[in-house]
Amino acid sequence: MQTSKITRIAVIVLVLLFLVLSVISCSTHTHTHTPAPSGKKIPPGQAKKMNGDKSAKAYAPGQQKKR
Repeated sequence: MQTSKITRIAVIVLVLLFLVLSVISCSTHTHTHTPAPSGKKIPPGQAKKMNGDKSAKAYAPGQQKKR
């Protein structure tokens, strides 16, 4: 009779330990926006958004000669 009581307490402690460890190990991943690498050009629409302009025409490669 004494061993079953000890076994029951041990099982309860192990279950609680498992639950605590599983809650502690939870983590969330946040993705942050990283700027384009220096050697890579950003699209005209993204450049427009970054500068707050209304038109992306000034940032398009074919429109650079007209400026």
